[in-house]
Amino acid sequence: MRRFLIGATLAVVAATVMAASPALPMHKAAADAKVYIISPADGATVGRDVTVRFGLSGMGVAPAGVEKEHTGHHHLLIDVATLPAAGQPIPNDEHHKHFGGGQTETVLHLAPGTHTLQLELGDANHVPFDPPVGSRKITIHVK
Repeated sequence: MRRFLIGATLAVVAATVMAASPALPMHKAAADAKVYIISPADGATVGRDVTVRFGLSGMGVAPAGVEKEHTGHHHLLIDVATLPAAGQPIPNDEHHKHFGGGQTETVLHLAPGTHTLQLELGDANHVPFDPPVGSRKITIHVK
């Protein structure tokens, strides 16, 4: 019982610290910045292996860690309801794919069914720009 109480206390402290973590500095996006999915098209039916091509205008692409005004790298959001929180690094998990090498396309291996895809540009530290540079969300159907 004592171990449980210690573990529970540590979990509450960790959650409090994480919730209270200050926002990271946010970089300003270029006024005309636009990120978009070149392919697949919205509503497309695709195979389980699907190539996703990223488009960007008004800003540049640079690898993560490179600090240069109006540059960033792509993050692909898969089946995500809302854009990640401002001032915090974009998560790195099965629903938030990072392309910190400056990649502009990828091949996804998706389960059959309906999926949504959306891009968001992150700065050198994976933090969304201000205002966020996010694409329109598209829906694809995997056969």
